[in-house]
Amino acid sequence: MVTKSGAQILVETMVNYGIKYVFGIPGAKIDRLFEELEHSTNPQKPRLIITRHEQNAAFMAAAIGRLTGKPGVVLVTSGPGVANLTTGLVTASSEGDPVIALGGQVQRDDLARLTHQSIPNQVILSPVTKYSVEVQDPNNLSEAFANAYQSAVDAKSGAVFISIPQDVINADVKRPVMRRNPPMAQGVPAKQQLADFAAQIKQAQLPVILAGMRASDQAATQALRSFLQKVPLPVVETFQGAGIISHELEHLFFGRVGLFHNQTGDMLLKKADLVITIGYDPIEYEARNWNQERTGKIINLDSVAPELTQEYQPEMVLQGNLADTLKALAELFVDSYQLKATTKQQLQTIKAEFDRKDIPPITNSAAGLHPLQIVEELQRHVDDSMIVTVDVGSHYIWMARHFRSYQPRHLLFSNGMQTLGVALPWAIAASLLHPQQKVVSVAGDGGFLFSGQELETAVRLHSNIVQLVWVDGYYDMVRFQEQTKYGHDAGVKFGPVDFVQYAQSFGATGLQVDKQHDLQTVLDQAFAQEGPVVVAIPVDYSHNQELSQDLLTDQFY
Repeated sequence: MVTKSGAQILVETMVNYGIKYVFGIPGAKIDRLFEELEHSTNPQKPRLIITRHEQNAAFMAAAIGRLTGKPGVVLVTSGPGVANLTTGLVTASSEGDPVIALGGQVQRDDLARLTHQSIPNQVILSPVTKYSVEVQDPNNLSEAFANAYQSAVDAKSGAVFISIPQDVINADVKRPVMRRNPPMAQGVPAKQQLADFAAQIKQAQLPVILAGMRASDQAATQALRSFLQKVPLPVVETFQGAGIISHELEHLFFGRVGLFHNQTGDMLLKKADLVITIGYDPIEYEARNWNQERTGKIINLDSVAPELTQEYQPEMVLQGNLADTLKALAELFVDSYQLKATTKQQLQTIKAEFDRKDIPPITNSAAGLHPLQIVEELQRHVDDSMIVTVDVGSHYIWMARHFRSYQPRHLLFSNGMQTLGVALPWAIAASLLHPQQKVVSVAGDGGFLFSGQELETAVRLHSNIVQLVWVDGYYDMVRFQEQTKYGHDAGVKFGPVDFVQYAQSFGATGLQVDKQHDLQTVLDQAFAQEGPVVVAIPVDYSHNQELSQDLLTDQFY
């Protein structure tokens, strides 16, 4: 009988489960698995992508999960390697991105000793994952991976962790490799529930859909679009719901909600006598921000049971497969459905005002460009096939409110954890999946340097990424809120960086927007360039306080 090591068994299990990429950084406790990934002759083995920090490796794996619906895999060594996963995994778990994390551990007879890099892996990562286990027998490795995969993709999707002691990954395995298990199927709610759902829509004066993260699944989005063709209701997206509304349905799009309670979508939700949440997760935008003082009903449609709070107590809860449920619901509308004429007229007025907010003001600031000028010019350069990843900062608010996207999961935000540094690692993963497409990454000069070292990874992988850096010299998302609250700021200023030279030092192209090089010309050059390009753009954030103060009036109601 031919025996195989734990490392060989794990790689074979990954092959069975269709894993295409493994991101990470090696170390002595787990190097046998890196050896197997690098030197195995199996043509179907996952591609090993070495990164410059474990946290960024976790971000890349999470992007694979979000973009494909299948878990990305991150592989790290013991001690700080495992500890560095924490932020990436909590971000993935909160934002519904399936990830399988594999971490090295000291050998089993050292677990109770104060030895080099001995930390309680399973305990440390248990609070930030859906499933955390330490394998104590090499024969359990394949089973552990199979269960981790199932947990990662089961609603609500998220991160899982497997801790592997050094002597376990090196040991011989006697059991065969697990076959890939079929996905867990969900059904459709009962016929009477669906009939009641349809009746509530028909009776409502102003029914509004709040489309959340789980509605951005490809099948769910297609089903929702088909439903809206038949039942044209106004739609508000969460940040992670970006792209659910297509070009053809743009007349039904009333913006995105998140952060400050002052958007067109907020006001529409407030006035609605029926809010239909589809795939909505409270971590995206808590109900206390949009449902306080409302008097209308709520119907919750999702693949998971809702979290019930004082601010979120739906009158009807339907749980099941989103796509199949929406298809079944659409079939109950035999006759054509239209909102009342007065309601449609009100919505048209609101829509016109909403669209006007995207127009940049005429300004010539010495500090830099108005954010809307940058958003408008970027919009001209991005087509529907391009994926745009957005870091966290003031730019992220402007992008979420004003940048239009018409394909689900093509405009990516971190709105659960608001984690700095996600944009570039996400873009690298997106470029792996779509090597022939341009990928755009947008960051501020603060957040960009949380993961800027991955430019080397992008250069090594020949990633076609246009990285925009909005430069103002502050952690401005914190700054303008401090100024609003206290009249001044504290702890938000940092020193300058020459981003052109920074990019060039990694072998990337660096471009600067300035008086001699206008934004349109620089972006034309950046999008024509092969490989990673960093574009530094001075931005004038003097209008940022309007982000939390500019309230939509009630004149339309």
